[in-house]
Amino acid sequence: MSESETTRDKWGIAHVHASFNNTLITVTDLTGAETIVKSSGGAVVKQNRDEASPYAAMQMAESVAEEIKAAGIEGLHVRVRGPGGNGNKSPGPGAQATIRALARAGLEIGRIEDVTPIPHDGTRAPKNSRL
Repeated sequence: MSESETTRDKWGIAHVHASFNNTLITVTDLTGAETIVKSSGGAVVKQNRDEASPYAAMQMAESVAEEIKAAGIEGLHVRVRGPGGNGNKSPGPGAQATIRALARAGLEIGRIEDVTPIPHDGTRAPKNSRL
């Protein structure tokens, strides 16, 4: 085994989908083909209103970090995704808390990139509500 293969196996990609209703964390290998660990806000907190909270994101990240370390991964590249499309383009409150908790758990954080889908003149935007 070459040196590049051994270093490649120690890294993974954390896909964080942070909407304003829920936060999802999926950790894959570098190709993105094999899912190693996945977790959602509903698996950690009891109330539905707390699924997207920073507290739920921190709890998810801590449990995910333990399983990642057991799988032999030492570092993560983080891909943050907001709701996107015609909706809100900014990620929810759980995104920053997730990255911070993963770093505190002892994992090395590589690249952090925003992969929120942006429409290229897709469907028509919703009309303005005048309240």
